[in-house]
Amino acid sequence: MKKIALLCLLSLLGALGCQKKTTTVDFSKITQTYFEGKNRLNPLDATVNGQSKFNDQLQFEMTEGYRKAQQEFYTQTKTQLADVDYESLTAEEKISYDIIQWEVAVGEELLKHPTHYLPINQFSGTHLTMGQYAGAESAQPFKNEKDYRNFLRRMELFAVWMDSAQVAMKKGMKKGYVLPKALTEKLIPQFEDMVTEKPENHLYFTAITKLPSTIDAATQEQLTKAYRETIQNQLVPSFQRMVAFLKNEYLPQARKSSGIGSLEGGKAWYAALAKQWTTTTKTPDEIHQLGLQEVARIKSEMEKVKNQVGFKGSIIEFFDYVRNKKELMPFKSPEEVIANFEKIHTTIKPNVDKLFALQPKTPFRVKRTEAFREKTASAEYVQGATDGSRPGTFYVPIPDVTKYNYYGDEDLFLHEAIPGHHFQISLQQENKSLPDFRKFNWFGAYGEGWALYTESLGFELGLYRDPYQYFGMLSSEMHRAIRLVVDTGIHTKGWTREQAIAYSLANEAESEASIIAEIERYMAIPGQALSYKIGQLKIMELRKKAEKEMGQRFDIKKFHQIVLESGVMPLALLEQKVQRWIDTSK
Repeated sequence: MKKIALLCLLSLLGALGCQKKTTTVDFSKITQTYFEGKNRLNPLDATVNGQSKFNDQLQFEMTEGYRKAQQEFYTQTKTQLADVDYESLTAEEKISYDIIQWEVAVGEELLKHPTHYLPINQFSGTHLTMGQYAGAESAQPFKNEKDYRNFLRRMELFAVWMDSAQVAMKKGMKKGYVLPKALTEKLIPQFEDMVTEKPENHLYFTAITKLPSTIDAATQEQLTKAYRETIQNQLVPSFQRMVAFLKNEYLPQARKSSGIGSLEGGKAWYAALAKQWTTTTKTPDEIHQLGLQEVARIKSEMEKVKNQVGFKGSIIEFFDYVRNKKELMPFKSPEEVIANFEKIHTTIKPNVDKLFALQPKTPFRVKRTEAFREKTASAEYVQGATDGSRPGTFYVPIPDVTKYNYYGDEDLFLHEAIPGHHFQISLQQENKSLPDFRKFNWFGAYGEGWALYTESLGFELGLYRDPYQYFGMLSSEMHRAIRLVVDTGIHTKGWTREQAIAYSLANEAESEASIIAEIERYMAIPGQALSYKIGQLKIMELRKKAEKEMGQRFDIKKFHQIVLESGVMPLALLEQKVQRWIDTSK
């Protein structure tokens, strides 16, 4: 999930056509400079993107110095773009230009809002990313001495980062910008779990237990000592200070309201975030109404499934029936859950070729979510390395296998794995014709919209033969439609956490525990949940448009290639790209 916001996209794109420049500049150098600047500002993301020279660095995103550096970067980029002759660019270069200018405007808009006063939450942030990296099975490499010393430096910086976060949060407390109480209560255990008596028992010591034999014994001893001392003398004390701060100072002042609309300037802040994540100009009110319409439409489809299986009660009773149906909770070990996903993969393989000519080379795996974050995590995909050294990974949280209900696993696999996030992100990274900043870019409306769209391909891929699995797909789509309602409700209409939970329970079959975690996720990262449904609806709209206008000339493989080949972009740019394909195919 990326941290961006925007100005009016349509006005921005309209202005581009008026630009007439004659100065000759190397646009490829501008894109590379832009990529370097983004990596410097976001070194943790740079590590995910395989940019190893940033592996010992850490951003202090809550500081005024960091925000100043962001603004300087945006100003420099705008100056460089002003010298570009837009009309002389190729079609793909124009997309690159539009994306850069869009992101700069987004970044400047975000700087108008006090995001730095809320540097941590229970769902995302530097403290969780560092924890993943510390497990030695994520993006941070641990292959040689340099790798180990890089992370050692990051650990040292992270100890300082936690203290800096407290400084920013204290400033936020004075101005009224604090997390909701419910989120703060979930946040505290994440730091408490990092307080151990023995360094050897600490998560951040994990990499030392996996020292490769290629590192000589003397160096191994030095690294072990350095990690032990850093954990004991720097990290653990910082974690302890954070726990004491959260419990004794922050929690008593945590707010009772659930949404940022209750904060000073909060509604304007949320409107910017809605534009950020949807890449559209839809207002929160328009999104809320669209959500209500989609909830009603999908519920009518759910009623059909209820009738098909012969259930005689109400749809709400059917939700409860599905949630607790023992036949849908057959697993006795986490390994069986993972094996079921592998079975789904095997089922769809013969049909994937019928829909996709363009497929990635990056390897893929399914993996259980790490224990330290499993209780609050959702299923997710983490991209692989471009050199193939790290596969794309579909993480599945299984906190209690006896309660794991698999009725939605088929559509979940399509969304998070194949042909959802794994196809889209891997193809984007593998495309050598794209500038680096686009290979590793992210737009939620496109990326999550694509993943949700792929759930609708289940029948074409040989899935959803079981009515409960089809109901799982409808439930997943309903889940995303509900997000439009509750996210806008929480942040612009004064909905409480409890109201949002109640609305979700009345309209979907997710467990109450899962729904609570989801609602608290929306509270923590306002607007992000809007991206899925808005993006899906646009891609489905574009497919129907192409089918209608092209008739027998429509090729589903080609449509998917057109959507995927250039990577993520704002939805308006995607619509333009599909329209060009339609026009040139006539």
